[in-house]
Amino acid sequence: MNSPIFSFQRLQLFVTVLSSSIAAAHFNIPRLSPTLGTILEQPEILSASVSKDLQTFYYPQTLDHFNYRPESYSAFQQRYVMNFKHWGGANASAPILAYLGAEAPLDDDLTVIGFLNENAIHFKALLVYIEHRYYGKSIPFGSREEAFKNASTRGYFNSAQAITDYAEIIMHIKKKLHAFYSPVIVIGGSYGGMLASWFRLKYPHVALGALASSAPILYFDDIKLQPEGGYYSVVTKDFREASETCYQTIQKSWSEIDKVASEPQGLSTLSKKFKTCYPLTSSSELKSFLVLMYAYAAQYDRPPRYPVTAVCGGIDGASSIGSEVDTLSKIFAGVVAYYKNRSCYVNPTANASETDIGWRWQRCSEMVIPISIGNGTMFEPSPFDLKRFMNRCESFYGVPPRPHWITSYYGGHDIKLILHRFGSNVIFSNGLRDPYSSGGVLENISDSVLAIATVNGSHCLDILPKRKTDPEWLIKQRKIEVKIIKGWIAKYYADLKAFTQ
Repeated sequence: MNSPIFSFQRLQLFVTVLSSSIAAAHFNIPRLSPTLGTILEQPEILSASVSKDLQTFYYPQTLDHFNYRPESYSAFQQRYVMNFKHWGGANASAPILAYLGAEAPLDDDLTVIGFLNENAIHFKALLVYIEHRYYGKSIPFGSREEAFKNASTRGYFNSAQAITDYAEIIMHIKKKLHAFYSPVIVIGGSYGGMLASWFRLKYPHVALGALASSAPILYFDDIKLQPEGGYYSVVTKDFREASETCYQTIQKSWSEIDKVASEPQGLSTLSKKFKTCYPLTSSSELKSFLVLMYAYAAQYDRPPRYPVTAVCGGIDGASSIGSEVDTLSKIFAGVVAYYKNRSCYVNPTANASETDIGWRWQRCSEMVIPISIGNGTMFEPSPFDLKRFMNRCESFYGVPPRPHWITSYYGGHDIKLILHRFGSNVIFSNGLRDPYSSGGVLENISDSVLAIATVNGSHCLDILPKRKTDPEWLIKQRKIEVKIIKGWIAKYYADLKAFTQ
């Protein structure tokens, strides 16, 4: 298939099929998202009112920043949102805090990302939120179906184009507001955190600094410290620290699932036991669901609920009901503890979301994150097979992934040396309970490329809204980040004064 043309609905079906097996060339890795944990646990958060101070704009964005062919000059409407409430104004060269959207519509971020809104008053900052191309309302070619039609239309969907979009919009805003000397701090979480750090490397003249929360920039092939089996090792550590018996039950459950599945009507038995939304067609559908549940519980293991503790409470609690409880009943009790009471749980036939579809393309083009499951975890070993992954991607999308492009474009084999030599004014923040922290920068690189890691932190927790229940270590982490950024801005103003006199 050199130029496949599929409907958006067929693309959804393909992504669903890919997601049905954990062994499907590792397409089904945990999403890189700062907001997903909140949405999974508190879906009502999406109905929360968005601040009346937010104003939505659309910028006629260049389709292709890196080519001079006539079609490259085509434009699409890219959404960005601004909040002027606390801004000190252009005359004062007051700062701009710019949130770089990631692999999701911008809407959720406006509700769930708290760092900008809560610190705007301290910085007297203009807040800007920019949506990533091909997500939400920022769709090229007039419609989502056209944008995902074939390899040619999807070819403009990559991180290099995205960060250049951000640069163009930020410069447009500064020109429009006559805010030429307002320093810009870019902020992002997860994939967006990677974008923020890369933006600072590529566009230091546009952004004074970057806060990259839970950004696994080391999790790529051909990077010296690339932790291929790191993700699920951290998941295992989180569960084992929560409960040894819970860890052992999970470890034992995989063979139990296969044992039941091999029996006559075994898949039907599993479907009933786990209250699946549709009859299972293979044991791998159930395993994939469970693996991702444990992964997300660990990735978003945040206070006050602590999902890992909740899952293990369900698994261990099933043993104390009275009579002996079988292993899979314990596992299902953990499912109910995580997702709470629902009419059904495992849904292997569910349509993929728009975000899933976009992220699968990114995974199949440049974001080749080689997550594997090694020996010594609570999971079945599952090595990452790059050749198989590339063949799967090419067979559907018509183009092979470029597994080494990220390291070529943003920094190669020894990324820490690159950051030390060429980087400045970047904060890499990580919580060590987050499995993606295994691919994060966890130690200071230089005086201004800094790492802030919290032992009990989880994925992007530092940029989420404050809560009354926040522990002291989280409050301290956020204060340190604000202090560092204030230092960057103070030095910038001193330099501005010295060079403009």
